[in-house]
Amino acid sequence: MASSSQKLISVCVALLVVLALTAMIFRNSEISLSRKLKTEVIQSSNSSTMAATRKLKTEEFQSLNSSTMAATRLDGEPQQQHAVAADPDMVADEVAKLVQMSEQNRTARRKLGFFSCGTGNPIDDCWRCDRNWHKNRKRLADCGIGFGRNAIGGRDGRFYVVTDPTDEDVVNPKPGTLRHAVIQEEPLWIVFKRDMVIELKQELIMNSFKTIDGRGSNVHIANGACITIQFITNVIIHGLHIHDCKPTGNAMVRSSPSHFGWRTMADGDAVSIFGSSHIWIDHNSLSHCADGLVDAVMGSTAITVSNNHFTHHNEVMLLGHSDSYTKDKLMQVTIAYNHFGEGLVQRMPRCRHGYFHVVNNDYTHWEMYAIGGSAEPTINSQGNRYAAPMDRFAKEVTKRVETDASEWKKWNWRSEGDLLLNGAFFRPSGAGASASYGRASSLAAKPSSMVDTITSTAGALGCRKGRPC
Repeated sequence: MASSSQKLISVCVALLVVLALTAMIFRNSEISLSRKLKTEVIQSSNSSTMAATRKLKTEEFQSLNSSTMAATRLDGEPQQQHAVAADPDMVADEVAKLVQMSEQNRTARRKLGFFSCGTGNPIDDCWRCDRNWHKNRKRLADCGIGFGRNAIGGRDGRFYVVTDPTDEDVVNPKPGTLRHAVIQEEPLWIVFKRDMVIELKQELIMNSFKTIDGRGSNVHIANGACITIQFITNVIIHGLHIHDCKPTGNAMVRSSPSHFGWRTMADGDAVSIFGSSHIWIDHNSLSHCADGLVDAVMGSTAITVSNNHFTHHNEVMLLGHSDSYTKDKLMQVTIAYNHFGEGLVQRMPRCRHGYFHVVNNDYTHWEMYAIGGSAEPTINSQGNRYAAPMDRFAKEVTKRVETDASEWKKWNWRSEGDLLLNGAFFRPSGAGASASYGRASSLAAKPSSMVDTITSTAGALGCRKGRPC
């Protein structure tokens, strides 16, 4: 009997052990399956988002190529034929869809427990999180925002390394120089072998589909002529110090491998955008130039000016050629995440005609006014921080230039969510037509309380290879 009882107990214990092991195996399998499903969901979400972005960019690029006409020259004069988004309403519809898609993706990531490594600046958070940014430079081309978000620059071309800072011959530029790089017909992503100061003898006349990427080197374009973007498309300028630009001209200058021509006097802008589209000016430090720091005129459109640090200058930014030049009614420009710093006087920007989205910028200095305009521009100011100067006669953010109040009261200018400090005030106008502001909306504004963080690294970044940027 004792032996039978012991056998029965042994069988029961063995049975319990088997059951316990089975339960443990089942639980481990369940956990493994759960982890696998989570991973697949995250990968699927990321893949879908990336695929949608690539598809959108590809379709827009194909559309751009099919509609682009080469700039031609007749009797030495350039003709204004380039890829321009001619319908601001179509652009507004596309922006609304992109904003909605962005919000959906953000919500999906939040549900999956995905958190950005960054600061809320969507451009920087797109690429600066990558410790190997220097091995993935062209990722920047997929990080654009605003009206110039489709500027791909030289993304689809090879890398060109600038090794020589000289500019001895502007008609037959030396290989390895910046001038030789920017005039080429093919798409190029232009980088720099080392730190350098480039003193240009004449305007740097760029060709289409070029990126000038100063990351990893301390690159100054200074003490001479500066950058001209004329009758071309798809340009990215990133990570440069551009300052002390001077008027030049009355000289022969090469603009492509097959063409050079006579240039009259240039004004001395840091970046001059003339009859061009799909332009992105990002993370540059600009100051002390003879005319404007960034000017866009003569039908230019699809432009984003972002993450730049502007200092020590009078007339900072002119957008629109003249009150009588009505082709600028199609102009759409985004001014986002910039720091307008010390020593600035006016035109941040000064607008004519067109649609302008001024969003999440930090204005810490002006002597006369921050935002001005004429010829009935639409100005959509959202989430900016405006700190007025101590001068009690310069507290107003806005200025209507040489226009009677009976006229400018009809212009659509609004301030939405702006932080107004030290007595600053924004004088709104217009009926607030939603369609007009739709054409002047290019991205979702962040709260003005985030401006300090978003713009904290505005200007050329001190990126070095092998270290986080």
